[in-house]
Amino acid sequence: MEKIYLRDEYIKLGQALKLAGLTGSGLESKEVILDGLVKVNGEVDTRRGRKVYEGDVIEFEGEQILVCR
Repeated sequence: MEKIYLRDEYIKLGQALKLAGLTGSGLESKEVILDGLVKVNGEVDTRRGRKVYEGDVIEFEGEQILVCR
């Protein structure tokens, strides 16, 4: 499981995907989120601006990312 580290209290879902290197751009992040291909804590979330916090787990294409502080 890959980890990304927060600089602030939270990061938006689209930014987290890009930071983790799972998408190449903000536009690509937006598309995969809106297509329902991303899960947060085991549930599909189609909100690109969803705030993810320390301890949240993001899943995309079989990869898991743990949000850390």
